[in-house]
Parts: sequence; structure tokens; C-alpha cells
Amino acid sequence: MKFKVSSSSLLANLQILSRVIGAKNSMVILESILFDLQGNELTMVASDGETSIRTTMQVEGEGDGKVASPAKRLLDTLKEFAEQPLVFEINDQNFAFEIKSDTGTYSFVGINGLEYPQVLPEVEAQHAFSISADELQRMIGNTIFCTVEDQLRPVMGGIFFDITEENLTAVATDAHRLVRIVNSSAHTEEPVSFILPRKPASLLRQILQKEEGDVQVSFNDKNARFEMGNSLVICRQLDGRYPNYKQVIPQSNNNRIIVDRLSILNASRRVQVFANQSTGLIKLDISENKFHLSAQDIDFSTSAEETIVCNYQGEPIRIGFKAPFLTEILGVLESDEVIFALADSSRAGLILPMENKENEDILVLLMPMLIND
Repeated sequence: MKFKVSSSSLLANLQILSRVIGAKNSMVILESILFDLQGNELTMVASDGETSIRTTMQVEGEGDGKVASPAKRLLDTLKEFAEQPLVFEINDQNFAFEIKSDTGTYSFVGINGLEYPQVLPEVEAQHAFSISADELQRMIGNTIFCTVEDQLRPVMGGIFFDITEENLTAVATDAHRLVRIVNSSAHTEEPVSFILPRKPASLLRQILQKEEGDVQVSFNDKNARFEMGNSLVICRQLDGRYPNYKQVIPQSNNNRIIVDRLSILNASRRVQVFANQSTGLIKLDISENKFHLSAQDIDFSTSAEETIVCNYQGEPIRIGFKAPFLTEILGVLESDEVIFALADSSRAGLILPMENKENEDILVLLMPMLIND
């Protein structure tokens, strides 16, 4: 078994594959990446037992075969190469690797590829939909920051996909924030849903950044399958009932403040430096065309305040938010201007982009903090 491949192309694929390999695996062989050479097509597979990735690339191949290579050793070696062709020769009897570069030769022993477990289960698709790689990448990127590891509520460690005959909705929440994105270009024949765990979501986000075209998504009651370009991701879904996100989104936040996103984002970042380190409280005092931000830490005698221009004609509003949450939300939204839709200081606020991307509707909910003055 022998193949010739670009060092940088192989490294780029292996870096994505290696992200799925866990620090502690139930099987030692899962610390390796499976290489399957068929003619000039090299297929590589990595898994942690619950999430699996398969990717293919074109090489100059001689002889078919399967062999597993320790992922860390291979990655550590490839990282040190400048772009150049590498020749891999694998002994079919003892599975010894020999990598030949322009200047040297590197040898180590792999594992019989036939010993690698079947980690790509056939997903008997009960439901399926198609969505562009760019739109799915944005949906994951704009929701994953709200997922949280919670042993009591494991479903909150994933992104909830709610699909109907009309649209696809992605939701994530950590109980303090909730983000909901509706995409009108994807749909199914009947209402269905599944929860995508954080780890495969993060892996998909990385892969989709380099993909074009559509992603074919299929799933049943246990697994979800994402097929795009030369890559395939199969993962086990999170079990459990996701909270009713529709009930917690307020419908009567009639006070709408329009403000430049970058102006308030940068002001929030500066002011939060002076906030109490344990609470992170930042106060917003909003009056006619004025958006006043302030924070203080009495223990260290620090304080900061800043006022920026906004578009608002209603009654004065005062509300407190956790500064890191606010800045993270403003950093995720892409619109030049954002809308703060507020009711009063005790009810959740909504932050929305002034303009949405085509086929998308984004809404972020942020719970307020108590202001003791």
C-alpha cells in the first residue's frame, strides 16, 4: 500500500478528524485514524464511539488496503513540514509506516485496519432535509455559544433543531440566554425534531467553513447524518425533552431601542472591565436618544460609564445584564445596527439584528440581573 499526497492538504484533513478523538477512549484503537486506500481515493475515518467523521481526498495511489495510524504521532510530524509532496509506504504484513519527504524518512508502526471498529452505522433515515453549507454553518455558529454542560439537564448541552413543513428552527439556551434562528429554506414533510450535541456541532462548524453547496441531513430517533462534499459526519443525538422555547420568548416588549452594534459592543467591553468580578453586572439607562452604560466594583473602588447615541423616543428604562453575556451576544450578531426590545427591568430583554441574512430570522433572549441601588 503506497500513496503520494500534499503535506498541507493531508494535515488540513487530519486536523479536523483529530478533533473527534477523545482524551479517554473506550478502545485504544480509537486513538488512531483509519486510512482506506482504494485506487487514487484515500478515505480517512476517526471516531470517539459516539461521533464519527469520514473524509476522502485524491492521492496518487498504488495498491489497496486499510491501516490505522496513531493520530497524535502523525499530526505532530505533519505540523513540522512545509508544503511538499509526501510518500507513504505501508507494509501490508506488519503495518509499518514509512513517510518519505524531500529531506528525510520517518518510520513507525500502525495497526491492522481490519481491527478498526464499525463506527459509521447505517442511518435508516426516517426524516431528511437539505440546507446550504453556509446557512447551516451560520445556524450552528450563532447558537453553539448558548449551549452548556448541565448534568441535571443534559439536553441543554446541544442545539435543538425543530423542523416543520415551512421552516427549520435552531435553538440553544443556558437558562440565562436563549438564541433562536429560523431558516425558511429548509423544511420536512411533517413536524420533527432532534438535539445535536455540542461536540459534533463544533466539528460540523469547522468542516462547513470550507464547504460549498448543500448539506444532506438525515436522521432517525437515535442518530443524525450530515453529508457534504467529501465529508460525512454521523453522531448520536441527545436524548430527552427540550424545553418549550416558544413559551419563554416575550411577546410584549414594546420598547424598541435601535443602536449601532459596534458602538455598544465596544462600549460594553470597556465598561465591563470595571464591573464587579463576581457578578459582571452592567447597567443600562436608556432615555430619549441616549444609551448610558455603567458598572462599578465597590470593593476595589472602580467604576466606569459611557453614553452613546441611540434611536429611542419612549419612557426611560433601566435594566441590568451580565456584561460577558451581553458582549458575546453582540459579537455574534452581524447586523450594523441592533434592536433592544425591552418591557421593564424585571423581564427578559430581546436583542435582534436590524437586518437579517436572506432566509434567516435571528432572536436572542437575555435574562436581566437585579440592580440594588
